[in-house]
Amino acid sequence: MAKIVIALGGNALQSKDSAPTAEGQLEVVRYTCERIADISKSGYEVAIVHGNGPQVGRILLASETANDVTPAMPFDVCGAMSQGYIGYHVQQALKYALSVRNISYPVLTVVTQVVVDEKDPAFQNPTKPIGAFYTKEEADKLIAERGYQMKEDAGRGWRRVVPSPLPKKIVEIDSIRQLWDSSIVISCGGGGIPVIERMDGTLEGVAAVIDKDFAAELLAEQVNADVLMILTEVEKVAINWGKPDQQNLDHMSLKEAAQYVQEGQFAPGSMLPKVEAAMNFARTFPGRKAIITSLDKAIDALEGKTGTVITFA
Repeated sequence: MAKIVIALGGNALQSKDSAPTAEGQLEVVRYTCERIADISKSGYEVAIVHGNGPQVGRILLASETANDVTPAMPFDVCGAMSQGYIGYHVQQALKYALSVRNISYPVLTVVTQVVVDEKDPAFQNPTKPIGAFYTKEEADKLIAERGYQMKEDAGRGWRRVVPSPLPKKIVEIDSIRQLWDSSIVISCGGGGIPVIERMDGTLEGVAAVIDKDFAAELLAEQVNADVLMILTEVEKVAINWGKPDQQNLDHMSLKEAAQYVQEGQFAPGSMLPKVEAAMNFARTFPGRKAIITSLDKAIDALEGKTGTVITFA
């Protein structure tokens, strides 16, 4: 059976129209898992990586709001909490979706640490906004009292920003490999809990967010996957996005993708990391492919009917 690593975007976990509650999330996850179960039934060995942006922000906010009752949780701990409860929802929904298709694979979540380089330039230039919006006065107080780095966010207020370093090593990769043949494994949730490896071998969590698409690509490399599928809100990658001459792309070679990246065709923090992650996979495995598409078109994309395919040539 072919191996596929699926990276789920935020829209696959939480609808814009549903309430930001655990119950609302579970309803969306059920639909998502129906599509993943279809992929499993079509003959793929599946692993799942999910984002956690909205969820970890809410956990952080709840922790900070309750600071007068219990101490606020460190950011890496909030990330671990999000891995647990999102994984729990996916486990429930996917196990049921598989069972009605007469598939009896176990589904489990690995709380995953991912090593980052403490010298990564991202630590000198935090850009990833997390949590709630604040006034300038509130932001200044958080800077003074907690040492947060705060930035104004598109006229909507001030938000805490954290670094977004590149993933270097998946700490639990050996366990994930051992589980692969017998289970569907959910790992590297939210890009993984970012940790720094010290000289004595200990791991130390840091306040950062790893892009889940880069984490999914690293996982796909290390489990020798045949396909990396990055699911997002659009059916295909496009150039000249939102303009009269917008062009949806069926295929990109590494050379073409690099040219579009250089032209600034893809928005940072949105489509750019997806394309760059897909390029990394195609570069590492010249005979294999990365696919970027929407959740509802995933099966069609695997059959070559839609989506954007990125290959070495």
